[in-house]
Amino acid sequence: MTPGRPPRVLVDATSVPADRGGVGRYVDGLLGALGQLGPDRVDLAVVAQRADAERYRRMLPSAEVIPAPAAIVHRPARLAWEQTGLPLLAQQVGAEVLHSPFYTCPLRAGCPVTVTVHDATFFTEPEHYDNTKRTFFRSAIKTSMRRAARVIVPSKATRDELIRLLDADPTRIDVAYHGVDQGAFHRPTEEEKARVRARLGLGDSGYVAFLGAKEPRKNVPNLIRGWARAVADWPHPPALVIAGGQGHDDDIDRAVAEMPPHLRLLRPGYLRYADLPGFLGGALVACYPSFGEGFGLPILEAMACGAPVLTTPRLSLPEVGGDAVAYTTEAPERIAEDLADLLHDEQRRQTLAKAGFDRAKEFTWASSAEVHVTTWNRVVA
Repeated sequence: MTPGRPPRVLVDATSVPADRGGVGRYVDGLLGALGQLGPDRVDLAVVAQRADAERYRRMLPSAEVIPAPAAIVHRPARLAWEQTGLPLLAQQVGAEVLHSPFYTCPLRAGCPVTVTVHDATFFTEPEHYDNTKRTFFRSAIKTSMRRAARVIVPSKATRDELIRLLDADPTRIDVAYHGVDQGAFHRPTEEEKARVRARLGLGDSGYVAFLGAKEPRKNVPNLIRGWARAVADWPHPPALVIAGGQGHDDDIDRAVAEMPPHLRLLRPGYLRYADLPGFLGGALVACYPSFGEGFGLPILEAMACGAPVLTTPRLSLPEVGGDAVAYTTEAPERIAEDLADLLHDEQRRQTLAKAGFDRAKEFTWASSAEVHVTTWNRVVA
């Protein structure tokens, strides 16, 4: 890198899913903040799925945005292209650093590579993944830890687990907390709340909200069982709304079958992005009793929407929630007890809602972008 000139960085955004789940929120938030820094801080090139190319061109007018081959919309083809086509593209755009934002990276990139490893739960919570996914991501993380010039993680807990479990070099790991888009995730208006309630058919019923993938690590079955115990005797029990991706947790259906018939559980699937503030901010409680997270973006987004949050003190979640959220355990009995206490205590919910809203302001994509740029500068220095 020439002194005084920012590094030329190619960001591989081809792993961003169409539904804009966790990795999509991370890549979109990071790129938007990098665009705000401007070309005098980072000389940015982005390769993206063809469906995303125009989105990123609008977001990043000073960056070079390259549409990837159409065939890589499917994961096996994308992973194959990552090993062959991506290094060639890095050479073509003159990249001094290649950033891979989702665990995997080329084995031979032709330039230094930085990789984001989002969590270590494939090692700490292996029972919550099917064998194929567990084997793939364990191998990918180990390979990236060996091959990458530096690794970026979203929490100190993830850094510490990688050091403990894989004997990773702590001097090559940088912590860049995720941010939250305060425009997209905000305290909702009464109109926004009413629109979501109407869309979900909730009427006047209060509700407990969950937003996320329905995979075993998220502990949705025990959330259902805990909620059912907490509200079963209420004359007008609040509903439970489980929104987000379909996932693969078969125990959810078993938990639903155990529910008392008078309780109401809604599973609307993906909600529109514009409906998320009204959904989260309109809930009595946003409940997220996960077995462990690499960061915990859903609780941060709920906090930013002014929702009182109930979660677990596992791995990174206390780093995000601090004293601004309520904590429970993963067991349905404790979820029931702690959720009931919160539902019966409106003053505490209001206190948590305000504290969470204020704390969410501390997590910005601008801060995350600064850490990424510092990492890239270290790599090319």
